[in-house]
Amino acid sequence: MLTTSPTTAPEENNLIQCDADQGFISWLSQAGGSVAITTYQAGKLALVGWNGQQITMLLRQFSKPMGLAVNGSRLALASHHEVCLLANAPALAYEFLEDQPGRYDALYLPRMTYFTGDLNIHDLEFGREGLWIVNTRFSCLSALSPDFSFVPRWHPKFISEVVPEDRCHLNGLAMVDGKPKYVTALGTTDTVGGWRPGKANGGVVVEVESNEIILDGLSMPHSPIWHDGFLWLLNSGAGEVWRIHPESGDKQVVCVLPGFLRGLCCVGYYALVGLCQIRERHIFGGLPITQRFEQLLCGVAVVDLRNGQQVGMLKFTTGCQELYDVQFLAGVQRPMVLNQERKEIRQAFTAPELNYWLRPSAVIL
Repeated sequence: MLTTSPTTAPEENNLIQCDADQGFISWLSQAGGSVAITTYQAGKLALVGWNGQQITMLLRQFSKPMGLAVNGSRLALASHHEVCLLANAPALAYEFLEDQPGRYDALYLPRMTYFTGDLNIHDLEFGREGLWIVNTRFSCLSALSPDFSFVPRWHPKFISEVVPEDRCHLNGLAMVDGKPKYVTALGTTDTVGGWRPGKANGGVVVEVESNEIILDGLSMPHSPIWHDGFLWLLNSGAGEVWRIHPESGDKQVVCVLPGFLRGLCCVGYYALVGLCQIRERHIFGGLPITQRFEQLLCGVAVVDLRNGQQVGMLKFTTGCQELYDVQFLAGVQRPMVLNQERKEIRQAFTAPELNYWLRPSAVIL
């Protein structure tokens, strides 16, 4: 059973518990990083790390956390009405606990928040032109703005107007060389929520530059990413991880997992894949995955991309049934993250040449 950090407030725990098998423990202990997971259903950002002896889990409360993007020392987190940008302050992390110096090797502090309203943001990614968001409610890719809720940048050609009607359930974004390259959607419909009746096999992959559909007939696809010269994505409603050749379009089912899949991150030869249980049937009923497995799991699987074998599993056993995103924090093994409710963010000061805790023990009389 995973342990949660004692610095997690009781209300942020809510009896979420996990089990990690030996394969997951072995992989994480050697991976040189930690795993960040969002669960909008439980309202948590979870950080799973390695303290040199065992796996640890830190939970932090956010309102409906969805997409999570990593760019060096920066994180971007989409939540119900906001996008929060966080930055790592490793020098302050060392002294986060005055009586336990060195317990944490990273401290992610909120630095900027964009109040977007409820755009139902799914994926978001850093690129050459800043942060791109998948604006699901308005069926478009958008940029953030200090002046507006969002700035539309692109929409599929089958969408006739940018309106708040979730016409195709645009959800995933894969970047190549810092530019949007591929998106996933659950349908090609142009009516209010029109994707819902055909969700079991109406999913598509669209190439952004040409605005052409390159794959169709998918079952609720999510989480496209570009890795090692291939496009990888989750054919979520069938529980499948796919690898797609960018030129020929040839596709390979790398593995099948017992869950509705959301959240994909590649780390060298391995993939971290998020699995969800299905809590209700209005959206998720009638999917192929329900015929494949009698019981679905919620957790994160480690898959060897060379042979499609599952080598480890972190399984949520209590308090969490659905995940959205999974990311790897390279070089960070003992992370701490603060939300806006934590008093420590008002005590932490950083500048290009300065890191300082404003605490009673540091006050000069």
